[in-house]
Formats: sequence, C-alpha cells, structure tokens
Amino acid sequence: MTEPAGGTERTVSWYARHGEKIWVSVIILLLLAYMSLTVHRAWLLLQDPQLIAKAIGAALLILPLVGAWALIREVLFGARMSRLAKVLEAEGGLPPDNLPRTPGGRIVQEAADAEFEKYKAEAEAAPEDWRSWFRLSCAYDAARDRKRARESMRHAISLSRQG
Repeated sequence: MTEPAGGTERTVSWYARHGEKIWVSVIILLLLAYMSLTVHRAWLLLQDPQLIAKAIGAALLILPLVGAWALIREVLFGARMSRLAKVLEAEGGLPPDNLPRTPGGRIVQEAADAEFEKYKAEAEAAPEDWRSWFRLSCAYDAARDRKRARESMRHAISLSRQG
C-alpha cells in the first residue's frame, strides 16, 4: 500500500496498534475516578452518627474493591491474551481472517460454524497445546459464542503458563 499524502496511513497504522490501549486507559481512569468518589462518599457516611448511614458507608466500601478486582482480572486477561497472540503471529499460527462477512461487517454465521469444526478437531487432537486452544477461542468468537471463547482462551493461557 502506498502512503497517502499527509501521512494518513501512518496515523491509521499507529491507531490500529495503540487504539485498544488508549480505550483501556480511558476506562481505567474513569473507573478509578468512580472508585475514588465512592470511597469518599463511603467515608462521609461512615462519619455520620446514624447506624444506617454507617452500614451504607461500609457497603459502599465493597464496591471499589469489587471494581478493582474486576479491572485487574480483565486487564491481566487481555495482556496475557495479547502476549499469546504475538507469539502465534510470530510463528505464523494465527487463524486467517478470511471468513465472509455481511454488509454490516459481521462474520457470516454458517461460515463461522463450518470453520469452527476444524479448530475444534485440532484442539481435541492436541488437548495440551495452548496454540490449538487459542485458535479454538478465535473460532468460538467468530461463531459469536463469547462465553466459550473466553473459557477456551483462559484454558490456552493456563496451558501456556504450564509449558
């Protein structure tokens, strides 16, 4: 591809590489702001002489803890998944993104289901290979089964840490 005037391609390429990190950073900052406000409100309620206000304040302290736990878990999951994707990309083992798409950009369900069987068989043939589970996760995602995609990715991450 030739570079258009004004360096637009370079900008698009930079955003393609860093856009996800920017959005994750924005979400982290917003969650941290929310958590700090929640802790502040909890502290104010804990200072109130009424018992019900103290109970609500104590309950409000739990929300930032749950938020922090969820945030850390998701960021670690994303970082580990990204690390494995880079390894597979370097090895040439990422599944190709060649499935047909609807005019709206979604993968055609029938094509995803047909492709899924290939990656399912690969994971069954090599159950201890994280690479096959990573590709199975991608197949689940293409088939719009996000729950199983995340389960397969967690399994791939677990296998990669063992070996």
